[in-house]
Amino acid sequence: MSTAFHILEADNGLPIIGETNPASHSVAVGFFVRTGSRDESAEESGVSHFLEHMIFKGSKKRNSEQLNAELDLIGSSPNAYTSEETTVYYASCLPRHLGRALEVLSDIMRPALRNDDFNLEKKVILEEIGMYEDQPGDMVFDHARKLFFNEHPLGNSVLGTTASVQDLKRDQMADYFRRRYQTGNMVLACAGNFEFEEFSKLALKYCGRWPTGTPRRAEIRQTAGSGGFDVRLDQRTVLEHLIVMNGGPPAASPLRHAADLVSMAIGDDSGSRMYWEIVDPGHAESAGMSYREHEGTGIYYATVECEPGKAQKNLDRVYKIINNLQTDGITQEELDVARTKLLSRMVRGSESPMARLMSLGNHWIYQRKHISLEDEIRSYGKVNMHQVRQLLDRYPFKKMTVQALGPGKKIKQPV
Repeated sequence: MSTAFHILEADNGLPIIGETNPASHSVAVGFFVRTGSRDESAEESGVSHFLEHMIFKGSKKRNSEQLNAELDLIGSSPNAYTSEETTVYYASCLPRHLGRALEVLSDIMRPALRNDDFNLEKKVILEEIGMYEDQPGDMVFDHARKLFFNEHPLGNSVLGTTASVQDLKRDQMADYFRRRYQTGNMVLACAGNFEFEEFSKLALKYCGRWPTGTPRRAEIRQTAGSGGFDVRLDQRTVLEHLIVMNGGPPAASPLRHAADLVSMAIGDDSGSRMYWEIVDPGHAESAGMSYREHEGTGIYYATVECEPGKAQKNLDRVYKIINNLQTDGITQEELDVARTKLLSRMVRGSESPMARLMSLGNHWIYQRKHISLEDEIRSYGKVNMHQVRQLLDRYPFKKMTVQALGPGKKIKQPV
């Protein structure tokens, strides 16, 4: 039997979706919430990620110790992540334990937000921010996003700042939860070996009375970015960290598949232009390019980590590679190789119900539709040289934003 997609919308507006696969030996389930750092004000910066932690501190029904003990009994390890636009809570288990896993996840999605837990977890978050700030490879990306998006909240840090988290109050978090965790802003998804009818009945039982509503978020139109250039001195690292950022297609664009393939051809960690021209000759420790889609816009970002004395020449090399891309595009061979690598990774990854869960939930959050693995394979298969040219003309590399962080001082923007 092949996979099948199912959908049911609860009376309170919560979408319940599933992709059943009888051949799987496990099942994955998760709540996807359309909220993240782009939905935070300056006063509540970091609250989405902090709230993610607090969800696992328990509900009025069970505390964190009871939560962990119950999930241990069914062999399920829940987890979560927060990004600029989504917060996701998920778990995987054997099919016979799905009902229990769903009940527990649904319960903690109505968190108690106890004051004692809040004050204790705040210390954990502050320590996490401190450790993050000691990772220049992570910090340079935060600085680059802030520089690229300028005043738009898509440039907000997911963790927030030491000051914003320190000043955050429990009632502010509770207010944020009430505003953002409404059923029109969420989706419950499940993938793997399960019966959708039984799953949906349990979902309605556990989630059918949650508050309805669809909160707004700050919109952004497609942007080429600020075009800013910033060099930050940081003597704690021996390497110079460079990011060159440029606008790309948004999540809903039909050109996003071409953007994936172009970024892989230019900057994959093996066999790409940046690998052969920068990494293989020994000019840098690492170099690559990636594409990330967002609601309303998208970004390419090229990264380099190298010795400070080599930073300027490597930045020049990145500009040369990108300028050649803009002028001449990529070759048919590069497109074919990139497509083979990407589809191979995608198909191999899709054998896991957890991977299908992430694809299922995120496609719904961004596009409100189901996109099967077969659909994705067909879309990538249709990308041709004409579409690549369309992509480069529609989202040109002409106003690049550059962020440098490290011990190097004399770095100038290439012309």
